[in-house]
Amino acid sequence: MKIIAIAQNYLAHNKEMNSPFSSEQRPPVLFIKPESALLKDGKPFFYPDFSNDIHYETEIVVKISRLGKNIAKRFAHRYYEECTVGIDFTARDLQSELKKIGMPWEISKGFDNSAAIGVFIKKDSLFVEDNSVDFSLSINSRRVQQGNSADMIHSIDEIIEYASRFFTLKIGDLIFTGTPVGVGPVKIGDRLEGYLNDRKLLDFYVR
Repeated sequence: MKIIAIAQNYLAHNKEMNSPFSSEQRPPVLFIKPESALLKDGKPFFYPDFSNDIHYETEIVVKISRLGKNIAKRFAHRYYEECTVGIDFTARDLQSELKKIGMPWEISKGFDNSAAIGVFIKKDSLFVEDNSVDFSLSINSRRVQQGNSADMIHSIDEIIEYASRFFTLKIGDLIFTGTPVGVGPVKIGDRLEGYLNDRKLLDFYVR
């Protein structure tokens, strides 16, 4: 099982991060998290000792349900049946340091337990109008981030089409589809609750 993640897929977030990219300028930006990054079943996230600035990035996550390679966009919807909400944890201090010296920043995104996921539900119960779904994150009962899939630069189907050019998609693979504006830090003791529309699918603590 692999985790494919998409960077810079919401314009407002790109502005937040001082990135100039737009949909006309580039294809999706992909990076990989290892299987050891997965955090599920409501288990706590333990704050790592190599960072002092861990940020949450709330995202819609889709689970691949069929083996596929070079998938055409018009068929991409057949390759996933379930979605959830997830957190792409980022060691922002490490990422910033590595970017400054032009080095790869995988360790700031792919460390153990950096890919938290909630309970998966059928996509047919979500995308009921205009192929869009709301998602949000609350920390200690205060909403801190909210987005809608309709605001993605590259849609889920476009992501699947593009990613499958480079990686064979296998059953159980996960795709984190990008985060909207509003990312920020977490601290020990925080309770994170993630929602798709009004359904809470993610609930865990930072320890």
